[in-house]
This record gives sequence, C-alpha cells and structure tokens, in this order.
Amino acid sequence: MKKIPHLFFYLLLNLFFISTHSQKLKWTSDSSGYYTVEKGEIIKYTLPDFTRTKIIDAAQLIPKQGSKSLEIKDYEFSKDGKLVLIYTNSKKVWRRETRGDYWLLNTEKKEIHQIGKGKPASSLMFAKLSPDNKSVAYVSNHNLYVEDIESQKITPLTKDGTDRLINGTFDWAYEEEFDCRDGFRWSPDGKNIAFWQIDATKIKNFLLINNTDSIYSYTVPIEYPKAGEDPSACKVGVVDISTQQTIWMNVPGDSKQHYITLMQWIPDGSSIMLEQLNRKQNEAKLFLCNPKNGDAKSIYEEKNNSWVDVLTTENLGWKWINNGKDFLSLSEKDGWRHLYRMDKNGKSETLITKGNYDIISLEAIDEKNGFAYFLASPENATQQYLYKIALNGKGKLIKMSPGEQVGTHNYTLTPDAKYAQHSFSNHKNQQVTEWISLQDHKTIKEINSNKTPGGNVEMIQITTADNVTLDGWMIKPTPFDETKKYPVLFYVYTEPAGATVKDAAGFAGTRLYKGDIAADGYIQISLDGRGTPVPKGAAWRKSIYQNIGIINVRDQAMAAKEILKWSFVDADRIAVWGWSGGGSTTLNLLFQYPEIYKTGIAIASVPNQLLYDNIYQERYMGLPQENKQPYINGSPITHANNLKGNLLLVHGTGDDNVHYQGAEMLVNELVKDGKYFQMMSYPNRTHSINEGAGTTEHLSQLFTHYLKENCPGGAR
Repeated sequence: MKKIPHLFFYLLLNLFFISTHSQKLKWTSDSSGYYTVEKGEIIKYTLPDFTRTKIIDAAQLIPKQGSKSLEIKDYEFSKDGKLVLIYTNSKKVWRRETRGDYWLLNTEKKEIHQIGKGKPASSLMFAKLSPDNKSVAYVSNHNLYVEDIESQKITPLTKDGTDRLINGTFDWAYEEEFDCRDGFRWSPDGKNIAFWQIDATKIKNFLLINNTDSIYSYTVPIEYPKAGEDPSACKVGVVDISTQQTIWMNVPGDSKQHYITLMQWIPDGSSIMLEQLNRKQNEAKLFLCNPKNGDAKSIYEEKNNSWVDVLTTENLGWKWINNGKDFLSLSEKDGWRHLYRMDKNGKSETLITKGNYDIISLEAIDEKNGFAYFLASPENATQQYLYKIALNGKGKLIKMSPGEQVGTHNYTLTPDAKYAQHSFSNHKNQQVTEWISLQDHKTIKEINSNKTPGGNVEMIQITTADNVTLDGWMIKPTPFDETKKYPVLFYVYTEPAGATVKDAAGFAGTRLYKGDIAADGYIQISLDGRGTPVPKGAAWRKSIYQNIGIINVRDQAMAAKEILKWSFVDADRIAVWGWSGGGSTTLNLLFQYPEIYKTGIAIASVPNQLLYDNIYQERYMGLPQENKQPYINGSPITHANNLKGNLLLVHGTGDDNVHYQGAEMLVNELVKDGKYFQMMSYPNRTHSINEGAGTTEHLSQLFTHYLKENCPGGAR
C-alpha cells in the first residue's frame, strides 16, 4: 500500500515494468555514439570502434570567478552541439535530486555563465534549451521563467506560484504516485510553453514532529491528501513567450476530481495531447487541446472494472510516427499489456502485439525499418528477453536475445536500433555486460563476463490449495542436511508497487542481515503472488482490487502451508519480514495467520490503509466514502488482537511517505489487546531509514539480533 523504499536499492533493481540500466546513456544526435562523464569531463565514444573523443574538458567548466570545475550532475546538448546545459549542486525534492544550479557552456566561444543568476542557490528545476537554442526555460520556487541566452534577461512566465500553487512541477502526491516531476514542455517552434498548474491550497497539512534538532520541538508540514480526501486541482496552460499570456485548456470535468497524468505537444505543434484520469482511476481519456483557444476534443476513452494504469511509450508521453499522423500507445484493455497504433484523431486503431504475453517495457521504435523493440517474457514471468515486431501489426514476434542465455536481459538501444548496451544475468550468477550490434546480437565490446554457473539460489514454484501458482526464489543453508529441520525466513512485499522475484543475479538474499545468513542456518524464501506487477496478464495483477491485505496475504499464507509440508522445514521457526508494503504484509501475516508465522519484522508499514495517500490507495481500493469495508478488512490494525508470535515494529518518525502516525495507532491497539511486542523508532528518518550516522548499521544489527533471538538458525 505504498512504495518500496526508494533508496532501499535492491528492491528497485528489477521491478518488472521498469526497464533497468546501469546508466542512462546520452546518444549523439546522429546515433553514431554516446556521451558520458569521466573524471568531470564529457567524453564521446563513437560506435562500433569506441573511438574516444574529449568533448568538454574540466577547465572549460570553471566559472570566471571560480577556482574549480563544476561537478556535473546532468547535462544536455543542443542539437547542433554548440551549447551544453550543465546541471550541478543538486538537492533533493522528496525522492530525487531535481533542483539545483544550471550553467550554460558555449563550446565555440568557450564561455560559461550561470542560468537564473540571482535566484536562490539550488532552486532551479528542469531547465531546458528552447528548440531554436536562443533561450532556456526553468522552474524556480514554483514559477516558470524563460531566460534569453544572449542578453541573460530573465522573464517570469508565471507570477502566482507558491508552495501550494505550483507551476511547472508537482505536489507530493503527483510526484510519489504518478512519478510526475518535470511539469512543462516547449512547443516545437519554441514560441510557447505548455505547463501543469497544481492547486494544492485545499490539501491539509500532515505534521511531522522534530524532537531532536533543537531545544524546543517543531513541526514539519507536508501537504498530504489521505485516502478519501479530495486531490489537488490540476490544469494545463499554454503561455506565449512573447506576451507572457496564458491560455488554459478547457478539459471537461471537475479539476478537483480528475488527474492529468500525461501531456505532450504533437509534432507539428498544432495541438497538445493529454491524458485525464477520473478520481477512481478506472476511466482514462485522451484529449487534443487547441493551444490558441483552449478547446479540448476527446479522441479516446478506456474504462476498467478496477483501474487503468498510466502507460507510456517513452518518458514524457507517446511515441509519434508517420510524420506525426499516428502515435503508439500501451494498453491492457484486452487483458495483456500490448502496443497499439492510433491515428491522432482516434479514428483508427491497430493492435501491434498479439498474444497472451505482456510488454514489460518498450525499448525503442525504429520507424525507418518498421519495428518496435520491447522486453517481454511469454513463457516465464521471472525472466525477460528482447523482442521486435513490425509496426504495421502484421509481423511475427521475433526474439532478439540469445536462446542459450536463460534469465534476465536488459538493453539500451541506440535510437536507430543499430547497436545496444546489453546485460544478462540469472539466478545461477551467470552474467554478461557488453556492447552488441543488435541485429545479429554479436559482441563488439565485452565489459565483463561470468558464464560459469554457481551460487545456491534456486528458482521455485508453489501451487496452493486455491490452485494459484506462485513464482519464488529459495536459498538453503550452507551446509544443508535434508534429514534435518531448518527455520524459514520469508521476505515479502506483495502489493502492486513492486515484485520480489526475478531470475537475475543479486536479486535473492537478505541484505539487512549482518553476517552470513545461510551459514547461520536459515532457509530464505520469497514469493510473488496475485496483485504483484509481474508479466502474467492484467487479471493476475488486478485481482487485488479492493483486496489489498486479503488476497495477497492469503496467497503468501497458502504457499507457506505447502512449504511447511517439506520434511526439512521446522514449522516452529517460521519468520517473515518486509519493508513498506512488505511491512504491512508482514503484520497481516502475523495477525491473520498466527498459526503459521511465529516471528515478524515489519519496517515502515501502514497498519491502517485509511492513513495512506489518496492516489495510491483509491486506485487499488476504491473510494472509502463509497465503501470503507475493504480498507478495514485489509488493514493489519483490524486483526492486531490475533497476534501470538514475536513482533518487531520499526519506523522512522520523519517518514513523509508512510507516516509514523500508523505505528502509534497500532501500538495503542496492541496495548489495548494486551499484546507484547518490541518497537524501534528512528528519529526524523524518512521512509528509507538511512539518514544519519550509523543508522543503516544499527538497523542491520537490530534486524539480525531480533531474528536470531526469536527465530534461532541452524539444523535440528
């Protein structure tokens, strides 16, 4: 019922519907190579020979009054390569470092100057060069600005921005649940900018309390719409750069009861396309909006009995083809995540991918040769491979990944799909990282390789009494004696925001454990049940609708019952742990199935689903004002009086995502019911509980000590 901790990195390594790459490559404009940063300098490598060319040396990044080079956090080249926008001095906004300072380097004049000079330090967000390379637009303190490069004149395009009326970026809930951060788009001709405005003025503050950083405590307000509370109002405007006048798009519907999740100029600049979701998120509509008068025309609508996922073909929206006449879109409306081709007026539609399989992620569109490239795994949901298919919808599915490499593949393709950075691994710890020529999948440069299988991870499947088959991984103790009995530690998440099982190196294990957990005699197991975002079709994923805390918890418990039948499992030593949604699942397993689970460690959990934010919770559970019972049934606090085993409850008091409030409510309930448990609160730590000296080490020691004390390892 909440995100996997964003800095708890190993849970994010391979979420099934996020393409994972070690580095986001920046391609040259002609796709002949890529740029990278090495020792503070920008280097270009030309493919396929990897000819190395220094494009910008560190000396060019020393400001006039400075003594050292700027530290490059990110950068953007103009199309002609003459200008480079450098992002530095970055700071966090909730999860990511999306505000900082920007500098513009003119490679011909060898001059560098600061953009937004005079604005507060580290306050600029999402700076972008205009299509004509004459100006830069950016957000600072919730207002949108444009700066002329030649004169360095700064012009405000909005003036009403506050911490609650947000122009060009987003509030907490949009960022957390829709992954919306960059909230403005240049028009193709560079004369206008389209942008989101979020009105969070009616959103109530949730107050975190800081007791440690001063003699008197103080509150930290977070605008946070809980389940059942109205969301922020949202609208899209188009501002004319020359006049600074804004035209608002007249999208139908109450702006406080809808979300605008995607927005993009169509290639000819005549219209803006945007996606609107209703508050229940079970109806999605696409609109074409006239930027001159704001008229909005509905061109497509999709409904679902549960929810409609926000799916895009690239980071900022849709992929346009056929000279801007058609666009590509992803949808699950036929029960599988497939790619569709639609004309820009929504009058014709072609299903490109056909069959009982999901697109895991769309990797590239090679319109010149007529192919779409994507990751999928039609036969095994724990693996992923690269496929291509014809854009006309008439071709056969073609597997690009080598058949002998069984496991998980990731790719970063050049825009023309000629070359790719490729990585492969599996649970046997076989790994390859390389550059390839894509069409023949031949290695042109090997970075590292380990083709010898090893390790002690096993991929397993468990079929429950409900005839549900769960994929999982298992690590047995070392050494292992099948005539003995061992304790089991289950790792769980189970909610729609993440999966825990994949046939990939480094995915299995218990990284919070201090020491060698296998040598200490524990069986480790993790299983993905119904509701997890794995490529098993929409029915699998959406069966959890209004059933978080019920169906996903039952799948885990029924699978555990099957595992308890194994002769080498000690039924008296069964432990479970999880973080965030996994912490909630841990609580529910302890409370709903106390006859199975004897020990649990629940970190950053949500004991009461009514306490979490509206976008996430209402998407998967419906509106509580219409039907509160699913929230009650699925909340651990409802079942707390059933606790019989050992519980360690862990939470950060500064968690802006999953509030410490829930832990205190659960404590009250457990105390009322006379239930003994242990608790650790970390002052001012966020959802990742990693801030402050010694925190990560302390949590690891706490986790390990509690497990050993209450569920001792070793054979019996």
